[in-house]
Amino acid sequence: MGRYSGFIAHYATLASRDVDCCLIPESPFYLEGEGGLFKYIEKRLKENGHMVIVVAEGAGQKLIAENMKEMGQDASGNALLLDVGLWLSQKINEHFKKNKTTINLKYIDPTYMIRAIPSNASDNVYCTLLAHSVVHGAMAGYTGFTVGQVNGRHCYIPFYRITEKQNKVSITDRMWARLLSSTNQPSFLSKQDVDDAKVEDERTAKLLDGSPSNPKVEDKVASSNSNGVK
Repeated sequence: MGRYSGFIAHYATLASRDVDCCLIPESPFYLEGEGGLFKYIEKRLKENGHMVIVVAEGAGQKLIAENMKEMGQDASGNALLLDVGLWLSQKINEHFKKNKTTINLKYIDPTYMIRAIPSNASDNVYCTLLAHSVVHGAMAGYTGFTVGQVNGRHCYIPFYRITEKQNKVSITDRMWARLLSSTNQPSFLSKQDVDDAKVEDERTAKLLDGSPSNPKVEDKVASSNSNGVK
């Protein structure tokens, strides 16, 4: 889970409070050197004698890009990604073996178990309301829409609004800062990474506000306004 965004890993880490490191696609990380993952693992093992790492499926793909081959697609039509969990486990074992340190590493792959958790009463009520809303919309003659909660209200949302942009974890907001505070992990980010994330957040905000997200369009609008064209 978490092929292109790390919301599940992010919130599972915050909910657990037992996780020492969370790796998601939106936050690049590196292994070697000061401030890298290996140094942090060594530090936590020295302090606590154990640690828990949560890894989203799409994390670290750039690090293993040189090993990436044409993986094809799965049964759902999604591009197959290289298994970052197995790769990271191997790298960690190799690092400690190289340093002549014995560790006991266990890799647990939940695959689709997260989707098999029984629903609770709140889930059942929410799904019932969604079903009622979509039937009402269909009977009213609407097509090409889905339903969901927006500001506490059930709304009809056109498909194009759902698919026009992929939602991603913002690594510059408070929720990610709370995770870093909970795990005490390094951010693994350079100043350039933070600046790029801020630019992406600004583009997302403009898109949600209905403002033009294309710089060329913005320049054209500004030029038109300066010429007195409304």
